[in-house]
Formats: sequence, structure tokens, C-alpha cells
Amino acid sequence: MNKLYLWGIIITIAMVGFTYLSVGTSEGGLNGDIVNMLTVAAAVVLVIITVFVVIKYVRQMQTDTATGELADESWDNIGEYKNPLPMGWAISFILTMVWGMWYWVLGYPVAAYSQIGEYNEDVAVHNEKFNAEYASITGDRLVEMGESVFLAECKVCHGISADGIDGKAANLNQRLEEKTVKYVVNNGSNNQLLGMEMPMPDRNGLFNANTGALITDAEIDAVASYVANGMTGKGADVFAGTCAACHGEDGKGMDMVAPNIAEFTPALVTNVLNHGKKAAIGRMPAFDRLNAKQKEAVGAYITSLSK
Repeated sequence: MNKLYLWGIIITIAMVGFTYLSVGTSEGGLNGDIVNMLTVAAAVVLVIITVFVVIKYVRQMQTDTATGELADESWDNIGEYKNPLPMGWAISFILTMVWGMWYWVLGYPVAAYSQIGEYNEDVAVHNEKFNAEYASITGDRLVEMGESVFLAECKVCHGISADGIDGKAANLNQRLEEKTVKYVVNNGSNNQLLGMEMPMPDRNGLFNANTGALITDAEIDAVASYVANGMTGKGADVFAGTCAACHGEDGKGMDMVAPNIAEFTPALVTNVLNHGKKAAIGRMPAFDRLNAKQKEAVGAYITSLSK
């Protein structure tokens, strides 16, 4: 007997034996369950087919020689034969497409049951009950709930005291840091802080009304310091000439125009949780796993930190 066939038989027996030892002798075993029995039978068939295919092609590589008409083109003296696609490959390709269409349409439709789908439905029902039960919570109780959610979901990046862990994330004890203001002025922003698409242009679209020219590096430094220091100090004139038209004279924003950059608000934090945010440090993901009341609570808690 050819050694290749002998090795194929040995490997097949070994793998089938391993399958039996793993399933048949384990606690409970096949347990007379038709699903378990079909699964093991399928595994045995796959082992036999795999070994057979491997033997076939190894033998073919040992004995076959390339034949046919060479194409005119070659690459580094490596030619290509004009042989037709093997019939077996063509049939396999067609059968794969037919099986795929059957699987998605009849075998396992998109709308069929799935554990993930059931989980998502259960979460949606739970969130509705949660929102209904805690809808009336306001004030200090809402802040307390927000602190609990923050410690469970946000402290990993922002730290227990919300200080950003030495620059790993934003420091939530103040509305904006100087580096964040500089980044937004230089690069613009489209973080949906108003809950909708309302982009802010980059520095090439920001004019200082006091000078009639585009904002300069020195003015960016000044206005960044002004905003980061709680709308006080040097840079007030630059803010009034460049930023106040959209963000308001006090920096508290305007509805449908620009967000509040003087202080956090629950609505602002909720929008960040809904849409995520990209800034100087990097990108913060959206938190879809939090329900509406939890987001509102986190917003209330973060707003309370800077007061």
C-alpha cells in the first residue's frame, strides 16, 4: 500500500478516535441527543473528506506534469498556461453561491431568531422600565445616580475624580482645557454637541472682527487661555471679536448655533455620550449601552463637578 494512503488511514482513525474520546466518553456523552449525534457524524464526515482531498492533491502534485498552451505574457520568465477552469472548481463555486443564497433567504433568514437579537430586545424592554421607574428623579438624587454610572462606565478613562488621569482623557472638572480649545480652533469641530450636525470651521474660516483678518497664532493662544480660565483674563477682546457671535458674549452658546463652552450642561454631556467626541487627546466612543436616564444622570453629575 502506498505510504500516503497508509498515513491517511492512520490520521483518519486517530482523529475519529479523538472525536469519540472527547465527546462519547465525556460526562453526559451523546446522551441519545439527535443533535449531538448528527454533529459528531458531521465531524467524522469532514475528517474523511479532508483527508481524502489532501491525499488526492498531494498525489497529483507527485505525479502530474503541467500541460497546455502557454500564454504569450510572462513575468520574470514565469509563464501561465491557458488551461480552462477545472470543472470541479466551477461547480464548487456555483454551489457555494447557491448555498449562500439559500442560507440567507431560507436556511437562516436575516429576521430569524438569534440570541443577540433576544438580548437586544430584553435590554430595550429593561431600559423602558428603567426610564419609566426613574423618570421623576431630579436634583441631588439624579446627581447621585450619575455618580454611580460614572464610576461604573467612565472612571476607567477619566479617573475616579474625573481629572482625566494625567491627560489620558479630558479633565471633566473644568469645561475646556487650553490644549482642547487650540485644537478646535485650528481644526474645527463637528462633534454634534448640539445633538445635530452643526460644524464649526477651522482657523481658515475664523475672522477677528476687531482686525478684519483671519485669527492668528497669538490670538489663538490668547483666546484658548481665556476660555480655559473660565472666560476670564487675557483674550477677552479676541473672544468678543471672533467667538461671541456664535457662542455668545458669556460663552454659554446659542440654541441651534453653537454649544456652551463656558460650562457643562446635562444636555451637552448627553450629546457627547450619544455621538462620541473627537478632540486633542483622541476620540471618545459613543455610549449606546447607557439608556436615556443614565445619560441624563451622568450629565447632571459632571455638571455638578464644576460648580
